[in-house]
Amino acid sequence: MAKTTEAIQPAEVAVKPPVAPMKLPVNFTRRILENRRAKYCLLFLSFLAFVGIFAPFLAPYHPEEPIYTSILQGPSKDHLLGTDEIGRDVLSRLIYGVRVTLTVSTLAVFITFSFGTFIGMICAYVGGVVDNILMRIMDVFLALPSIMLALAIVAILGPSLPNAMIAVGFASIPGFARIIRGAALTIKSAGYVEASKSIGSSNGYILRKHFLPNITTVLIVYTMLFIGIAILEIAALSFIGLGAQPPIPEWGAMLSEGKNYIYDAWWLTAFPGLAITAVVFTVNLLGDSLRDIFDTKSS
Repeated sequence: MAKTTEAIQPAEVAVKPPVAPMKLPVNFTRRILENRRAKYCLLFLSFLAFVGIFAPFLAPYHPEEPIYTSILQGPSKDHLLGTDEIGRDVLSRLIYGVRVTLTVSTLAVFITFSFGTFIGMICAYVGGVVDNILMRIMDVFLALPSIMLALAIVAILGPSLPNAMIAVGFASIPGFARIIRGAALTIKSAGYVEASKSIGSSNGYILRKHFLPNITTVLIVYTMLFIGIAILEIAALSFIGLGAQPPIPEWGAMLSEGKNYIYDAWWLTAFPGLAITAVVFTVNLLGDSLRDIFDTKSS
């Protein structure tokens, strides 16, 4: 009986579901620090996060408090980036705008990430009728530019910053879902997935242990790229009056307020425009750098 028991033990060990290896490089932190672009981009974004968190201590003036004796004053010692049409300090509004822009765009991308990842993995894993129906629905929405879809959604919900965030988040789901579906399809036919199915692993276990770890790199890279898209689209909605409403210090709304004075007060549009450009450029550059880091062919 002892020999029989010993003979059974290896078989019991063999039926444990194989777990797919993580695709994130083990030396991920070191590789980021070695990549000059990624390192500087992370430092810049960390600096922006610091500015946003401590905005009340860093801003020289209240962002919504007018100073009627300093209306449309150019950059000076008292107001480094000038004042707007009712005397509010532009630098203070830009500093508070960091908090608004980063928070709203991150939440919008979280909506895209959550729904897009779920739809993409389900379509790739289940396939068949479910895949066809969901992907045809995604194709219908992809026929429209995401900004047009966001315009339609925010027009239904009403103009406000939270509604603009929701609109941008849902408008980007079709594109994100297609990307995740493509990445997940390459995993569906892998040997470890087939082995896990053959021993009776649940669908939730397979998706959680095999699919998610192996599309982590795709999720990280494209999430960063979609943050840049979200910043631009939220700023665009605020610019046309469908996003942030006065007196919220949002960069797109600041551009909208300053466009009427573009010839007399250039700083009202120049500095918010430069801020949007710098952040979007940095986020996109970080996404490209992460793609290079995760690319095993280049390592």
